[in-house]
Amino acid sequence: MNLIETEFNDGVLTVTLCDEENRNTLSVGLTSELAQILDAAETNPAVRVIVLTNRGRVFCAGADLSERSSHKEGGSKNKPIDPLEIFGRFRKSSKPYIGKIAGHCVAGGMGIAAAMDISIAIEEAKFGFTEVRVGVAPAIISVLCLPKMRPSDASEAFLRGNRFSASEAANMGLINAAVPANELDATVEEVISDIKAGGPKAIAAAKQLTLQVPHMQIDEAFDWTSKLSASLFKGEEAQEGMRAYLDKRPPSWMNE
Repeated sequence: MNLIETEFNDGVLTVTLCDEENRNTLSVGLTSELAQILDAAETNPAVRVIVLTNRGRVFCAGADLSERSSHKEGGSKNKPIDPLEIFGRFRKSSKPYIGKIAGHCVAGGMGIAAAMDISIAIEEAKFGFTEVRVGVAPAIISVLCLPKMRPSDASEAFLRGNRFSASEAANMGLINAAVPANELDATVEEVISDIKAGGPKAIAAAKQLTLQVPHMQIDEAFDWTSKLSASLFKGEEAQEGMRAYLDKRPPSWMNE
């Protein structure tokens, strides 16, 4: 049985974590399947948006502790995929990723939620950096989560290891919104519709802005963004977009 299911429709690839028995933990099997799917999506020009969601009550419970403990004892023959490889695929991709979080999200799952470009969760979902309660720390995922959080929120959440509501996760900046379960589909569809209205190259550039500019000195940032803006304005996509605006018609990419 596959640990992940995919569905492609009208430019949107929906990737569903469906290892319910193991609470969608980041096992060797699940991460291997996920890496292959993400690599294929990245090179497929027909894929405009990737939605990552779950089946069952848990979006992702983080590391597979049974595998990790067997590693410590030298009993596992499999080598897990470095979580950085998975998180890096989300962040470095030219395509937008939406987290459709339909279940609880803790530990390494928090890293996935934070790595998405936009994350929306059901209000019933619980979040938490629970690593300290099994004797480790949220080390790798802190790279993704800390830039989104106030230091005081991060200190409390990391040190307590407690679970908190989706609304609290949104207030911390870890996700974008918490909505009633019966509104999740419609909310995500609205986000998808907005993204697809943008040009694919423009969307990729906008994503790069959010990743690159915060780490630059102001002069460097102005120089880099000026060159990026000039190259975009000269591109065929921008020319089509401006013509469509002036002609009061949808741009060509909305009909693809």
